[in-house]
Amino acid sequence: MNGKFLLSWVLSVVVLSVSAQQKYVDNLMKPVDGQGTVRVIQDAEITRMVNGTAKKSEKSASATETGHLSGASSEAEGGKSATMNGKYVRKIKANGYRIQVYAGGNSRTARQEAQRMAGKVKNYFSDMATYTHFQSPRWICRVGDFRTYEEADQALHELRATNQFNEALIVKSVIQIPIY
Repeated sequence: MNGKFLLSWVLSVVVLSVSAQQKYVDNLMKPVDGQGTVRVIQDAEITRMVNGTAKKSEKSASATETGHLSGASSEAEGGKSATMNGKYVRKIKANGYRIQVYAGGNSRTARQEAQRMAGKVKNYFSDMATYTHFQSPRWICRVGDFRTYEEADQALHELRATNQFNEALIVKSVIQIPIY
């Protein structure tokens, strides 16, 4: 009898702690007059696990996305989820190649130039992913997610054929591969 009571008590504590965890997050995010606001950003998978829901919600998945499907703000990000043509897409990180189209200094104008170059690439090649980020001590703009050097080389020739990216070069990088 004592063992059954102990087991039921332990199960009750576990269930209540999981429930309390989500309620705690919800309480943190409630606006309170005269106080600051708290914003909790967590992966939709964590919310589903805590709440015990099994169905994936595209709305919650895209709400937690910090980058966008055509590129992210940092190369260190990976495993992100987004929607593409209404379908849920998950990305994984892998070793590969990107094409570096700009590397500047650490000034505001260098940041603007890196973003301008990303926009220029998008004008010529709208389906090519662009990545603009700060890698100390400079702003960098890289494009594409190529698994092989040959794929990157072919894209480099296409970029240079526009006569807009003559200083572009291929660099080894961690790339993002979509999994459908």
